[in-house]
Parts: sequence; C-alpha cells; structure tokens
Amino acid sequence: MRAYERFLNYIQYDTASDANSHTCPSTEKQLVLGRALADEMRAMGIADARIDEHGYVYGSIPANTEGLPAIGLISHMDVVDCVPSAPMNASIIENYDGGPVTLKNGLVLDPAVFPEVAGARGKRLIVTDGNTSLGADDKAGVSEIMTACERLLSDPTLKHGKICIGFTPDEEIGRGANLFDVQGFGADFAYTVDGGVVGDINYENFNAAAGMVTVHGRSVHPGSAKNIMVNASVVAMEFASMLPPQERPEHTEGREGFYHLVDMKGQEDLATLQYIIRDHDRAKFESRKARFAAIADYLNGKYGPGTVEVAIRDSYFNMRQIIEGRMDIVQRALDAYRAVGVEPLISPIRGGTDGATLTFKGLPCPNIGTGGMNFHGRFECIAVEDMDKMTDMLVRLVTE
Repeated sequence: MRAYERFLNYIQYDTASDANSHTCPSTEKQLVLGRALADEMRAMGIADARIDEHGYVYGSIPANTEGLPAIGLISHMDVVDCVPSAPMNASIIENYDGGPVTLKNGLVLDPAVFPEVAGARGKRLIVTDGNTSLGADDKAGVSEIMTACERLLSDPTLKHGKICIGFTPDEEIGRGANLFDVQGFGADFAYTVDGGVVGDINYENFNAAAGMVTVHGRSVHPGSAKNIMVNASVVAMEFASMLPPQERPEHTEGREGFYHLVDMKGQEDLATLQYIIRDHDRAKFESRKARFAAIADYLNGKYGPGTVEVAIRDSYFNMRQIIEGRMDIVQRALDAYRAVGVEPLISPIRGGTDGATLTFKGLPCPNIGTGGMNFHGRFECIAVEDMDKMTDMLVRLVTE
C-alpha cells in the first residue's frame, strides 16, 4: 500500500484535540484512530503494537543486523480544532498545473498566496473541499511511517537495527510528549516526522509559553459609573495594546519571536486574554514573559491592586542546545535525503514538535518533513509523489 492510500483512510478519522480538556487524550475520538493503528501494526507483523491508557501507540520492528542503533520514528495523531476537521471530503487533482485551484466551496488555493504549492506542479495534489483542514499535520507523517514499516517488514535485504514506532495524542495543544514513555520506547535517538516540504530538517525551534491574562473589573450601572466603574474588557484591550504590534505572527518570520492572542472573552466585571509567547533566543524569550508582568504591574498601579493577573506556563524549549551535541543524528537525515535525490534544507521551526520535549527528556529528536503544506487551515494540501519520496527517505534513514 502506498502512503497516500493510508492517508486518505486516516483523515476520515476526526481526531481534533481540545485544549480545554484535562484528560489525556484530550478527546476520546483520538483513541479510535489509535486503536485502528495498533490493529494495523499487528496485522503487518509488529507483534508488540499496543495503545496505552493515555492514547499513545507504540510498536517496534526487531533488529535484523547487529551493531546498529535503535532508531525511533514518531508522529502525532491529533489535528487542530481552530478550523473544522470533519466531515472530510478530500480529492486529488491529477497532474496539477501549478496555478490557482478553486476548491469545491469556492475558496481559491492560490500559489501567489501559498508559494510552496507551485512546487507540486505535475504531481497529484490532495486538497480539501475548502470546508475543513486536511489533517496532513500530522496524518501524513503517520501514513509515511506506517508505509515505511510495511516495506521494512516485507524486504529482509534491508538491514537495520531496532525500529521504534510511536504515535502521540495532543501534540497540537502542546501535550504530545508529556506522558510519552521514553524508557519503554527503547530508541537511542529518534525523528519526529512532522515537518513541511520534502527536504525539511529542523533541530531548532521556538522556546514556548502560554500566557493567561485575567482582568477583574468593577461593574456598576452605566448611569452612575463615573469614577467608579472599571470595565474589565476595556482594561484587557489596554493590556493588548501595550504589546508591540509589530511582534505578532503576521509581522514576523525566521527567528523573530512574537506574542499571539489566541482567545479573548470579556464583560464589564471579568475579561480574559489567552496568548502564546514564542522566541528562539532564550534571553529574549524570558524578556517577553517579563513584559507581561511589567504591563500587569503598570495597570494594577493605574486601576488598583489585583485588577490584572498574569499566569505564565512554559510549554517547551529550543532543542538546538542539545542537538548541537549530536549532529551525527542530523547528518544521518541529510545523508538519507541525498540518497533519495533530495537536497535537504535545514531551517528553524517557527513552532514546536513533540521532539523538542522528548529531546529534553533524554531522547534526541530532530524533526523532518512530511511533504505537507499550509498546515492548520482550509488550504492544507500534500502531493502523492511527495509522500512516496518521504517514505523512501524514512526507509533509507533507518537502514544501514
């Protein structure tokens, strides 16, 4: 079976995670796909395939050659919930001409806006109907790993050490590696297959934190509000206005950090702002968090103690400081790309992966591409041939 065939099956499973849930996995529907993957792994000959009580799927292919490292391949099963993820109505554009594509609901996938898409010219391009995300982040990675495993199991001439497979829940809400069993996984090092275009390799990511701003107002009748009312929603907007507008995602690139408002709610007596805070540079990252506290102090001085509360929670850190001591792992990926005719591109991730957390847990884990494009939206797409190429690359990555 080819990777795209598995992919078209897996994306029919709605696996959106939920940041407001306190369970793991955050949604029961992730378990449905997890159980199906474990069953499929056992059917192809991965005898120890299993899903644990938290929704993590594990399995391994025993080594057929002594003296080779145990290598892990990891992808996540969940998708974002910021756009609808079901019902899924994907289609394949045969021999894509490189121009704008009108999706079934009238939205236009335009290479002028999404330039990476033009690279799929002449290929079979999988797109949505415009009403949902596609789920290539990261069911493309799951599909490619599963297909690579099938090939390894069917061809004993491919010499390899132990291959460790892991599929995680809740990566999209920053919890994918929280309960990952690193010791039980058994790999010497690993790769998350969770990147973008073919050729991608990343070992540098954002330092990340979540920021919650809670504003306590004083609500009174507007007819007698003078010098008494403190409108929590207005104070919340004032907080937002004190963050540099040029340091938002829509105005940054490369290693430039940002503050991103992801949710806001408010009335006169209570308002909340939820942010994510990102920066590749650790010192700048700490400064960004400190800015939140400084703004809160200023507003509390203006409106009264306790008006504004700030809670900051670190999510993950930049793996570069650790991976730089294991550049042999990166070189292995570079060599595997070149072996299948792809010139690799090392770039910093403007985001994070399970691999960042796993690296700090003792499992060095850079990130490699899947072929997917335009993640987290209705214009998400992937080429059939790019999934084949990434499957080839994974096979080369783990073999002698």
